[in-house]
Amino acid sequence: MKSSVWNMIHELQRDSEDPVCAYVYDLAGIQEQVRHMLHTLPRGTRLFYAIKANPDSRIIEALLPWVHGFEVASIGELLKVRSVSSEVPILFGGPGKKENELKQAIEHQVSFIHVESLLELRRVIAIATRRGEEVRILLRINLRSSTLPRTRIVMGGGPSPFGMDEESVEEAIRVIREEGAGSVRLCGFHFHSLSNNVDARLHAEMIELYLQKVEMWQQAYDLHLEVINAGGGFGVTYDGSPGFDWSLFTSLIERSEARGRLASRGIQLYFEPGRMLVADHGYYAAEVTDIKTSHGQHFAVLRGGTHHNRLPASWGHNHPFHIMSTDRWGHSFARPEVRDNKVHVVGELCTPKDRMHSDAEVERLRVGDIVVFEKSGAYCWTISHHDFLGHPHPAFHYLTEDNNHVNSDEACQSARR
Repeated sequence: MKSSVWNMIHELQRDSEDPVCAYVYDLAGIQEQVRHMLHTLPRGTRLFYAIKANPDSRIIEALLPWVHGFEVASIGELLKVRSVSSEVPILFGGPGKKENELKQAIEHQVSFIHVESLLELRRVIAIATRRGEEVRILLRINLRSSTLPRTRIVMGGGPSPFGMDEESVEEAIRVIREEGAGSVRLCGFHFHSLSNNVDARLHAEMIELYLQKVEMWQQAYDLHLEVINAGGGFGVTYDGSPGFDWSLFTSLIERSEARGRLASRGIQLYFEPGRMLVADHGYYAAEVTDIKTSHGQHFAVLRGGTHHNRLPASWGHNHPFHIMSTDRWGHSFARPEVRDNKVHVVGELCTPKDRMHSDAEVERLRVGDIVVFEKSGAYCWTISHHDFLGHPHPAFHYLTEDNNHVNSDEACQSARR
């Protein structure tokens, strides 16, 4: 953990009598991560940030100078990006777009709408026709292929609510040409078949399959294309095992002959990672408020839990953490602790599912110490049931490139500006 993060969390405890409960986002770390990723991107490729991983406005602001644009999956996410920038390119996806959302997306000048079904295609055509303007679209395709890599979260390669089956490509192109002439422009295809894949070679093979499919459709239907969006799905590990090798992946994409042929025709390749950009640069800090022993097992109860960070419960994993030893203890009676033993790290909710880590081996953990959960920058706060039991929300703090500390109130003021 960076010393600047460590120091900030100590300051939070020092400045408050209440137990620490806070998220710390290292904005400088996120920017450095993206700079590294951009350095190895091949010619003709573009990097977007899928804000579903973490839609915090301060993170969007920090990424604005670095990424080519943002991918959103709802009108709420779209408006959040537009509150930060009125001009940055936006990709609008998601399987359940309502007509009013499509109208707003067009009004807010999204770069492309990812069309996920024939019905959605006809809705876009009808809206665009009434408005008298041309809308740029990508068709999201669900490939029927056993060659796609498999992960815990799969969105393609079989029955799925995401995208349209590849057998529907011909009909979609016919609808565009016969019903949508002058109203929609097919600019390319979008694929997003899986999530949290950590095998860079398999991912590159999947991208190669996408490129070959598009080459085949381009020739078969005489298409003039601009973009192939290969989606995200780049994985992050939480158990200490190796994560996704971005440098290896981009080197394999660089050597792809199909990518080279498409790039020579001016067709750009888009990637839209989410968690890979932010996961490693968020920290959830929660102070231990009680330690108890029950039926021979030890439990450390936090000021916080899965209502703030639901990822470990959602994914069924033990979330990695560090213990910050502190001197917080103002009582004459003994300070409860666990030494050289296993402990379950649990939250403050009235449910046995409120567990962050089971059987964690600790040298020493005391009431008043702070448990800092690393890798808490993606899919932690925003997927959580924040208001269950009505506990106060955590504070939010941000570290900038010059190690300045910005708190949540200052961040809100910045977002409003």
